[in-house]
Amino acid sequence: MHPLFERASGLTESIIGAAIEVHRDKGPGLIESVYEWCLMKELELRGLSFTSQKIVVIEYKGFRREEPLRYDVFVEGCVLVETKAVERVLPRHKAQLLSYMKLLNVPIGLLMNFHEMRLTNGVSRLILPGANR
Repeated sequence: MHPLFERASGLTESIIGAAIEVHRDKGPGLIESVYEWCLMKELELRGLSFTSQKIVVIEYKGFRREEPLRYDVFVEGCVLVETKAVERVLPRHKAQLLSYMKLLNVPIGLLMNFHEMRLTNGVSRLILPGANR
């Protein structure tokens, strides 16, 4: 089991609650950056720490490269949140989140589509393969 899996699992409810609060206040129809900013403010109000867009080291066959990743919000060092404001979540959106999770070794990711009339219909919880075993 991933050492941060239990902590990450416990945090997802608080993060989703924060996103629901943002969605209640703003509703659907805005651009992604508005929801991302509001979510970060709501997490701050709830006392949760986070980072956004970080430089990571990519390793490949003995080569190393620093690369800025454009992920949205990394909460408490164990849950990666990707915000969307799209008509429909595509497989590539989930694949992108999962790729970032692998690079950062994050056990749980949340994909949140604020375009939905009801936010809970637009939330997907992804688990890093093997993180819950």
